[in-house]
Amino acid sequence: MAILKIARLGHPILREVSLPIDPADLASDAVQGFIDDLIETMRDADGAGLAAPQVHVPQRIALIEVDGNPRYPEFPQIPLTVLVNPEITFLTDDTVKIWEGCLSVPGLRGQVPRRRHIHVKALDRHGGAIDFEAEDGFAGIVQHECDHLDGLLFVDKLLSSRSLSFLPEFQRYRADEPLVSA
Repeated sequence: MAILKIARLGHPILREVSLPIDPADLASDAVQGFIDDLIETMRDADGAGLAAPQVHVPQRIALIEVDGNPRYPEFPQIPLTVLVNPEITFLTDDTVKIWEGCLSVPGLRGQVPRRRHIHVKALDRHGGAIDFEAEDGFAGIVQHECDHLDGLLFVDKLLSSRSLSFLPEFQRYRADEPLVSA
C-alpha cells in the first residue's frame, strides 16, 4: 500500500469529469490495490472522504469514513464506505448548511448548502450493489465526494464567498458554530 499525492486546487484533474469503472475490472489486483491506497491516503490525511480524481486518477471511485476524525469532531461515526460509479437522487429540496473543508483545498473552510436527504446507488469495491439513504452531514459528505467525480469542488458551491476562512481563523472565530445546521 502507498500514500498517494493529493491534487490541489488549480490542478486540471480536479475539473475533469471522471470515467465510470467497468464492474468486471473491480476484481483486478490493480483496482483493489488502488482502492487500498485511497483508503490509506484518506486516513493519513485525516479525510472524511476521498475521491479518485483527488489522487490524479479520473475514475468514479469515492470513499467515506468518519471515525473520531479530528477535522470533523462533531460528525457522527460513518463506517468505511467505498462507492464505485455512484448515483445520487435528491429526496428533498430542503438543505443543510455544512462547514466544509477539502484535502484538495487545504487549510480552508467554507459554508456549503447541501441537500438534506439523498438516495445513493453504487457498487462496492467488489462489485456488489449498494443502495442506501443518507441525511444531514452524512448526505453532505456523500455529495461532496461525488462532486469531485464531476469536476466540482466545495468552493464552487459556497453559500457565500464571505464564509471562506482559513482553518485557524475558523477555529478561533467560528468555533461555537455547528458544522451542520438547518
